[in-house]
Amino acid sequence: MIPINKMEVESELRKFVGAEAYIHSEATSFMFVRNFKIQVTNAYIAGEGPYRAALRFDGHGWLRMEELTHFEVDGLGRLLLAGFDDRGRMNVALHLGKEPFPE
Repeated sequence: MIPINKMEVESELRKFVGAEAYIHSEATSFMFVRNFKIQVTNAYIAGEGPYRAALRFDGHGWLRMEELTHFEVDGLGRLLLAGFDDRGRMNVALHLGKEPFPE
């Protein structure tokens, strides 16, 4: 993973708008969602670093993740966003893909 380039991540997020997507999301040990299928209607990234991303889905719900620092687009076209603390530990993750994530 590399540090977030806001314009590049914004462009990658837009690829999911208007499409069905699967989400994998986690925040330290208190929240975990995998293979939650949504219809993405809006997607945003904001901040100057660390960043926050927000997804509007099915026209009436939002998922927002904060403290994002790194990203990667893998060989399957999945957008992987993560937030690492100053000791290199992952605190949050938000992954978007067109296919379900492995269980």
